[in-house]
Amino acid sequence: MDAHPILIVGDQPDMRTALIHALDGAGYSVETASSGIEALEKFKKDEFSLVISDVNMSQMSGFEVLGEIKKMSSQVPVVLITANGTVDNAVEAMQKGAADYILRPFSDETVRLMVRKATKNRNGGAKISFQNGYLRRGQKSKRIITQDPKLLNILKLAENVAQSSATILIQGESGTGKEMVASYIHHHGSQNDGPYVAVNCASLPDGLAESELFGHEKGSFTGAVNRKIGKFELANHGTIVLDEISEMPMPIQAKLLRTLQERMIDRVGGSRPAPIDVRVIAISNIDLKKAVKGGRFREDLYYRLNVIPITIPPLRKRRNDIPLLIDHFVKKYGSNNGSGVKKMSDSAISTLLNLEWRGNVRELENTVQRAILLSDGEVILPEHLFLGEVESEERDSVRIRPGLSVREMERELIFMTLKDVNENRTHAAEMLGISIRTLRNKLHEYKEEEKPCI
Repeated sequence: MDAHPILIVGDQPDMRTALIHALDGAGYSVETASSGIEALEKFKKDEFSLVISDVNMSQMSGFEVLGEIKKMSSQVPVVLITANGTVDNAVEAMQKGAADYILRPFSDETVRLMVRKATKNRNGGAKISFQNGYLRRGQKSKRIITQDPKLLNILKLAENVAQSSATILIQGESGTGKEMVASYIHHHGSQNDGPYVAVNCASLPDGLAESELFGHEKGSFTGAVNRKIGKFELANHGTIVLDEISEMPMPIQAKLLRTLQERMIDRVGGSRPAPIDVRVIAISNIDLKKAVKGGRFREDLYYRLNVIPITIPPLRKRRNDIPLLIDHFVKKYGSNNGSGVKKMSDSAISTLLNLEWRGNVRELENTVQRAILLSDGEVILPEHLFLGEVESEERDSVRIRPGLSVREMERELIFMTLKDVNENRTHAAEMLGISIRTLRNKLHEYKEEEKPCI
């Protein structure tokens, strides 16, 4: 524990008292200041291991305190406190050099966890460098291939927030690389040596979602013959990624909200909550704001998740990345298949540049891989791309005919779409305009209908 005290800054006595209570109880030495001006005077005279400042103060804002502290000492971490209504300030705080943030209202455990992290990381965190559009960091980091200015700025934001415990919401269309960005944040974070647990919320078993995420005690329900450790506990001291968060059932959303607020989890059938230290990254391929308006997602949970919002632009809005990606995939699959393919012709590249890429980078990767398999020389030509023939053939395979029921048409459309996207259910659901859970339920119904009667 640091020998120097923690300086608490805020013009609200109740907030200062709450922080003193949380930190005194954990053995920290604390000093307080009722304004930014008083805090700066104390900081000039004495040494502090950490500064915690409220954002909204009458004489001097927390952002101004942050700026002045950083001018005097770049090594002392500063944590800002922000209210629910000003959650967007958390992004600005990270960009200006804050070590972390506390979202009001807060619990004692939340404050103590943040202090442990901030003081642990006071010597600085991982840095990254850009080289020819490639993002690199050691052996563990995945390459994110881009030269698009907007995406590069997003990656710089990810670099700034990776060292904090901020909850991050990554949104974007299917196939844009959201999972890669989540992995990148983990590997550049303060707990990159901890576990990285990814959960697809759409595939959680009905009735067992709570147990899968939070675990259960032995005998808590029929079939619970042993204690089960849930995904959150498996990710302790690391990162949990909640993919397709929009498909999480409403009762589980309520429990997730409490977990984010209290930094505690309740196992099914448990007698007491268990503390956890885990970074949460949520991923969605649909606009969660629309899901909130439609009553399918809790508004309070949305604001808890959306502390650091990251939206990955679709490939059609960063077309200058297409040649880079083509070159990467040609090298990757050309060497894997031993085909001897060395490059793609300018005419083939031009063809690919003019496509819409509804499936984004994933669709481009599949197209290049297929072209390599179909080409028989060192150069990939437009005829090797095999684009229009498959599409027209599959579209003609389903026809509206007299006597065809709406349910039969629905079934054929779903299977045709799945075939078109190589059985990618997430992409198929997006194209069909339904949720992944609805698609899964439809497929289950079709499977049940196919079972022979006994």
